Amino acid sequence: MVDPIAAAETKEGAVRRRRVIYVPGYDPFHARRYRELYRKEARAQAEISGYEITVSSDGGQDPYSWFADARIEGQDVRAEISVLGWSDIVKESMDKGLWETYRNAWRTLWIYLGSGALGGLVRLRKGPVIAAIYPLVFLVLQLLAALLVAWGIGWTIALVAPAWMGVAGLLAVPPVLRWFARHDNKILARYLMHNYAFSARDNGANPAALEARIEVFTDVLRMAVRSDVDEVLVVGHSSGAHLAVSMLADLLRAGDGPDGRPVLSFLTLGQVIPMASFLPDAKRLRADLAYVAASPEVDWVDVTAPGDGCAFALCDPVGVSGVAPDGQRGPLVLSAAFTQTLSAERWRALRWRFFRLHFQYLCAFDRPGDYDYFRITAGPQTLAERFGHRRSSRSVKADPVSRHRSVA
Repeated sequence: MVDPIAAAETKEGAVRRRRVIYVPGYDPFHARRYRELYRKEARAQAEISGYEITVSSDGGQDPYSWFADARIEGQDVRAEISVLGWSDIVKESMDKGLWETYRNAWRTLWIYLGSGALGGLVRLRKGPVIAAIYPLVFLVLQLLAALLVAWGIGWTIALVAPAWMGVAGLLAVPPVLRWFARHDNKILARYLMHNYAFSARDNGANPAALEARIEVFTDVLRMAVRSDVDEVLVVGHSSGAHLAVSMLADLLRAGDGPDGRPVLSFLTLGQVIPMASFLPDAKRLRADLAYVAASPEVDWVDVTAPGDGCAFALCDPVGVSGVAPDGQRGPLVLSAAFTQTLSAERWRALRWRFFRLHFQYLCAFDRPGDYDYFRITAGPQTLAERFGHRRSSRSVKADPVSRHRSVA
């Protein structure tokens, strides 16, 4: 929980310059996508909420960055927002053949079942577990459809050339599966399967390429906390949340945290940390969760929403992973309450668009409450100032559920 006393001691509205470091989730697209999303949604939120915000590019590519200049709550603020990309690693992990995709799907299911992780996840929230099983169901249905087409072709050919029936039928299976793969952007079955397989392939341990990238990310963060800004805000979305936890832990363990200024803040959005932290070899992640949760150098707020079926809504990722330290300070767990912060019309339009809802945290709300992504990233208050008056939502799950609690 963010310390409200420490928040009160900070001068309200003290931020004039902010560095925002955004860590995306498992996403194969270029960071440019996040800049354009920010530009579009910031404009919409400004019109709704009555403040001013403009977005301009600084041309930076490594990391990919842009500026947000805002006048919010009567004060001018400039934020430099950087995206720490790992889309190349994501693309490489998705570059699998047809049959390798099926092999990975069954291997991932076996890892979650055999380790007992799936049982623990079901006790938290059913939505993300359904999202994890859904790809396997669809992949099986696609294979059955391909076999049905193959049978139909084989039966037709058998009428004129019986000897070729089996061969012709089997040759039809790969093209049908490739057709499904080309249209996966409609149902996201293969995408989601690759996402969960990436976390599970080393039983929760980070692959070498990802560890190397976290080291690069930590260097970017280290430079940010040495810069002349008032707040460094690290934002981790979806599976990017646990990458952000590890880079913060690495920075703080090395003694490179800020000495009072800039303020170091941490915001996790739509996190799916238990999907990784419940696995047997996620020892590094569990140690990092405990370390960041106890650190007085960082203020951590976790925002999810029960309407987001892809996130572990209102679950304290530290507590449920069984590594809550003595004197735990964070995270403060809050709900974005989509059913209240979106109008009834917008909620009806988005309710069944699960992937779009998973990105709503980065978008405009037509009835915003305390949570406003653009006030947080481009407004004059630090994260602790903005939420220091809040307590974690009453329905938060924090009891230890994970079977695997060993740490690195």
